[in-house]
Amino acid sequence: MVSESAGLFELPSKYVELQVEARALAESVRDIADRADESDSIDVDVRKRLQATGLAGVTVPRQFGGRFEKVDSLAVTVVRERLAAECAHLDSLFAMQGIGSYGLSVGGTPAMQEYWLPRVANLDAIAALGLTEPHVGSDLKALTTSIEEVDGQLVVNGHKSFITNGGDADFYSILGREGDGYSLVLVPADATGVTTERPHQIIAPHVLSDVILNDVRVPLDHRIGEPGKGFSLVLATLATFRVSVAGAAVGLAEAALKEAVRHANSREQFGVSLSRLGSVPEHLATCWTDIEMARSLTYRAAAASARDARANLHLSSMAKVAATEVAGRVVDRAVQVMGRYGITRGSVIERLYREARPMRIYEGSTEVILDSLAKQLIKGDLL
Repeated sequence: MVSESAGLFELPSKYVELQVEARALAESVRDIADRADESDSIDVDVRKRLQATGLAGVTVPRQFGGRFEKVDSLAVTVVRERLAAECAHLDSLFAMQGIGSYGLSVGGTPAMQEYWLPRVANLDAIAALGLTEPHVGSDLKALTTSIEEVDGQLVVNGHKSFITNGGDADFYSILGREGDGYSLVLVPADATGVTTERPHQIIAPHVLSDVILNDVRVPLDHRIGEPGKGFSLVLATLATFRVSVAGAAVGLAEAALKEAVRHANSREQFGVSLSRLGSVPEHLATCWTDIEMARSLTYRAAAASARDARANLHLSSMAKVAATEVAGRVVDRAVQVMGRYGITRGSVIERLYREARPMRIYEGSTEVILDSLAKQLIKGDLL
């Protein structure tokens, strides 16, 4: 007789199979990961290899060519865990297909959904989400981009900044003020009045640009959801995808630990293996413990998000904070274990070190998320 608790803390087989598929893809880009992770535009070969697997379909509902009935947070998370362990560029390309198109998936008109989402699923169209502005980061209600209905069209004016996939995207889901509310509008990249520029680059190079919208006119059916209700779609996107950042952080941390263990086992100091010298064993074991704690919370949060993303946003937020902070600590310890080899330009660990740092900022900085969680806790909403 099989115990009812057998496999209680294990992933169901469909997710394990997805992990295997994602790991194979990640390993297939290992030969070009260094090049891709230094690129500020989408790497053609990475795109082709992701496209060939059909894995981008995980980010789109089944009726539009996706893998699952609806976008499954746990599925996205386990895929990102494997992809981020090998190539941040690949991970970002995969994740942004969902982040950029999710509002359209749940709130777009049938015509827009049927035109764009199958193309997102098979990677024929690149998606992007336009939230932040030059002077607006976490405080999105301060944004200045405007949306007006004029002569049966939507007119969009504004300046979006630090937009992932900017310059390479085929469409942008743009959040802007409309009347007394905030609306989300689909803006094709080739619409008249859309221009991009790349004044910034971050420490771990990223496909990133500013998107300038100058009297951009689109049909009314390009509004995603109801007028003035765009924030609910943005919140739904965060609720569904925030936990996947935790998955990517766990994968990155594990990759850093493997590098440190490989180095420690292959290096001898003072007549013994580095892996048995001084505080090194403690560093390695602490990293392993931290990773497993972060993975457990991440899987729990992702599974809860897959059931009801909005109701479990607090868990996704906790996982995002925990896993990204763990990734930062693990990579830092790995660099310390590796000594001068850990700070050598062009090494795997140096790339992971740079990639780990932005994770604590994007999709909700640690401080902003903790402040939000504290407010919920004080009000008694969580316990």
